[in-house]
Amino acid sequence: MPVFEWTAKDASGRLRSGKIKARDLTDASKKVQARGLTDVSVREASSKKGGLFKRVSTRDLAIFSRQFAVMIEAGIPIVQALEILGEQTQNGYFSSVISEVREMVETGKTLAESMEKYPKAFPTLLTQMVAVGETGGALAETLKEVASYYEKMDSLKRKIKSAMMYPMIVLVITVLIVGGLLIFVVPQFASIYADMGAQLPGPTLIVIKLSNILIHNILWVLIGTVVLIVLFKRFLSSKKGRALWDSFILRVIIFGPLVQKSSIARFSRTLSILLTSGVPILQSLEITAKASGNYVIAQAVMKARERIGEGKTIGGPLRETGIFPPLVVHLVTVGEQTGRLSEMLDRIATFYEEEVDAAVEGLSSIIEPIMLVFIGAIVGGILIALYLPIFKLGATIK
Repeated sequence: MPVFEWTAKDASGRLRSGKIKARDLTDASKKVQARGLTDVSVREASSKKGGLFKRVSTRDLAIFSRQFAVMIEAGIPIVQALEILGEQTQNGYFSSVISEVREMVETGKTLAESMEKYPKAFPTLLTQMVAVGETGGALAETLKEVASYYEKMDSLKRKIKSAMMYPMIVLVITVLIVGGLLIFVVPQFASIYADMGAQLPGPTLIVIKLSNILIHNILWVLIGTVVLIVLFKRFLSSKKGRALWDSFILRVIIFGPLVQKSSIARFSRTLSILLTSGVPILQSLEITAKASGNYVIAQAVMKARERIGEGKTIGGPLRETGIFPPLVVHLVTVGEQTGRLSEMLDRIATFYEEEVDAAVEGLSSIIEPIMLVFIGAIVGGILIALYLPIFKLGATIK
């Protein structure tokens, strides 16, 4: 059913706007008027706001939760707050979802029930927290907690990305430089050496051979690269592929510990906020597993959940997974015994977030010289191989 944008005036004369699904313009106008609104103006919704990708980032959720909490605290009704949020968000897909949630709330459904219909936009954690806030009459406070949670998760993600982005950029630059040398520079030297009829050393012959292969198969190289990228993405989209890749990442010498610390911080922060809000432990663990960000750790949490469901304490099953460090297991056990589990989890999250900060700073100082040596060795090796015949000729003349 098509979507239409509308503007109208309510009983107080205030201008309102939104989106509505209808068969045509006439049907849309009737539906808006049925809400008791006047001066109705309807037009077909612009397709440009729909967005190509149905994705809502952690930052989008943080901004949504924070602004929603502020508006509710200010006394703005939920429907009106959702209308404002839908209009001002920059994410086209998220904007349309918020508008549809607002329409469902207008029909009498609760906010949590309406949000549950859109799991791609609203994670289970958010809908569960909203349900708790609605039931307890503390929606604004709950949304502020959720906003703080997503802000911390967004910060954590950005730090991990920044740590991994530098080597990726250097790798891409290295590939471009090497490709440029092989395609444009090496053939010039090969032509000179061919005219001279000189006998070329092994390294020079290898570089010239690589240049010829790349020049004569450039199209196939590009096609092969695209195919590999597509296949790799499909590999990651499968459960087995994701499990193998996440397991590999955790074993990488430099980045493995960083990813593990980040996942433990996310696990602890998520479980803490859910338990604080009164969500049952088994349900909290299931939500936490989905939000862990790493398939291996998610599976470990689900295995621990099964053992806890059998009547075990939390600390023992977490130790059995072999994923969680002794410090985490010990603090969780102490938290259980003292009845302060959510507080201990919050401390664990803070500790590992600080560990991630320190690790990112350390990686920056370590990776930079390593990558510089890497790119220097490759580019320098090619240049030396090209100039070896000249060096030999100079030695012969002497």
